[in-house]
Amino acid sequence: MNRVERLEGMAATTADLPWWKGAAIYQIYPRSFQDSNGDGIGDLPGITRRLPHVASLGVDAVWISPFFTSPMKDFGYDVADYRDVDPIFGTLDDFDALVARAHELGLRVLIDQVYSHTSDEHPWFAESRRDRTNPKSDWYVWADARPDGSPPTNWQSVFGGPAWTWDARRGQYYLHNFLSSQPQVNMHNRAVQDAVLDVMRFWLERGVDGFRIDALNFAMHDPQLRDNPAAPPTDRPRTRPFDFQVKKYNMSHPGIPAFIERIRALTDEYDGIFTVAEVGGDGAEAEMKSFTAGETHLNSAYGFNFLYADRLTPGAIRAALAEWPDEDGMGWPSWAFENHDAPRAVSRWWPPEARDRAARMKITLLTCLRGNVILYYGEELGLAQVDIPFDQLHDPEAIANWPLTLSRDGARTPMPWEAGAPHCGFTAGDPWLPVGEDNAARAVDRQEADPGSLLHHTRAMLALRRANPALHHGAVSRCECVGDLFVIERTAPGQRVLCLFNLGPSDVAPPADLAAGTVLAAANAATPATLPSYSALVIEP
Repeated sequence: MNRVERLEGMAATTADLPWWKGAAIYQIYPRSFQDSNGDGIGDLPGITRRLPHVASLGVDAVWISPFFTSPMKDFGYDVADYRDVDPIFGTLDDFDALVARAHELGLRVLIDQVYSHTSDEHPWFAESRRDRTNPKSDWYVWADARPDGSPPTNWQSVFGGPAWTWDARRGQYYLHNFLSSQPQVNMHNRAVQDAVLDVMRFWLERGVDGFRIDALNFAMHDPQLRDNPAAPPTDRPRTRPFDFQVKKYNMSHPGIPAFIERIRALTDEYDGIFTVAEVGGDGAEAEMKSFTAGETHLNSAYGFNFLYADRLTPGAIRAALAEWPDEDGMGWPSWAFENHDAPRAVSRWWPPEARDRAARMKITLLTCLRGNVILYYGEELGLAQVDIPFDQLHDPEAIANWPLTLSRDGARTPMPWEAGAPHCGFTAGDPWLPVGEDNAARAVDRQEADPGSLLHHTRAMLALRRANPALHHGAVSRCECVGDLFVIERTAPGQRVLCLFNLGPSDVAPPADLAAGTVLAAANAATPATLPSYSALVIEP
């Protein structure tokens, strides 16, 4: 049996898996993908127009960041109406058209759900804050002041300052783990759980294929309102009061997995629904496992192993993979090198002169990891972080912590479609953020015309992943670090694949026993004899 016949036989096994196991997911930040009406802000019709580009990459699904009704104080992560589209992004009819077009192109659609908090303009909060006896009085986290009038606990918000704000209507403080305009929902309340599950059902009935659940480990707090302990000394800079505490009581309550079981029971009523949680914080790995354990919790979770890392090292990759062994009852991980909350990886990890080479190695590495892979819009082009001056910032975290927090705006700049068009074809108006001169040179049309571009390499690597069961869903049977050389072996029944990555600036000679076989892919002129700087080699022994 030749290799093609063998792979065709193994493809039947892949087809028996849930569609999401081993999937590649493309994250779209709606404000920055494509503007259809000239107001400078991307929208749902713009996304629909550009879906053929996404489908051409060979991904399985799109994840669309929040597009719901919102005052946009945290750019959609402050939801004022869970069941409607904000007018800057379009209408519910526009969303329905987007889902229909995505399905025509073979793409699943995932949407964000933000359950740990709402906007202070949400009707639920308007009623809750009215007095202490209304029907939604305990839908949010309210507490009396201490005897001296200070907040109920020492908890600090992610974006800076105390996590409590005084409200004169009730004569109490309300909790907010993020902005003061993002009050914390009381997820201990069964009626609140019912309400958000009804929201989830609303979108399932509109045809969505799954959900990315934002900040899920913030969904419940300690009802005893105990103070967080001080964090131990560290050599890492502390830019926010939040960094000075162990976040023991304001988040990560052990009751969250029981709520997750209710989510899973709902999604199991529908076919092929995928759920993935964002989990950040010091104990993220343990929570990710508890949120995804067995068959009654979420399908997957991803953390910030790579998103906030200031370097990409073999040891960091090995440690991340080691957290997710191929064992019964163990959840299925998802991996992201970039997203809307972190500076672009090529700018975090490498100097300008190394970025083009390193970006090719990075895409190769991402597609060879065990788990789902999440590509952030423009990652297939190698987009870099754009330096946004203070007077053009929109990001509330960057404004509050200037200049110590690198702006999230720099990773949310418009997608460059056409190098020679005004604003690279993103909008006919004035864009909400600048495209960035360096990123304009990486526009889609320019890379489409270059067979050697990162765009074409990304397509090739996603196709390779899908065609080879060992890469798509196989186990990690070997994981080694030798200096800057990182090696993983992926195995599936009937197939073994070796993946070698040089993460350093100097050439590396791979051990002879690792470099023999059929070369499936090579990045940056890698050969079985030599791995040049920032190169990769995928071999079937």
